[in-house]
Amino acid sequence: MKRDMIDILCCPTCKGDLELKVEKEDNNEIIEGSFTCKKCNCKYTIEDGIPNLLPK
Repeated sequence: MKRDMIDILCCPTCKGDLELKVEKEDNNEIIEGSFTCKKCNCKYTIEDGIPNLLPK
């Protein structure tokens, strides 16, 4: 997942802002990490560069 995408993403549950936690990064591409919604506290993972933003 490219870092440029972060600015256009929002929580699919409540449309709140997401906070990014990067665990593994390579050449400005996020490989593993997670998003946490600042509003409803839902968590979404990033695995193999793919964010899983499916609502709970």
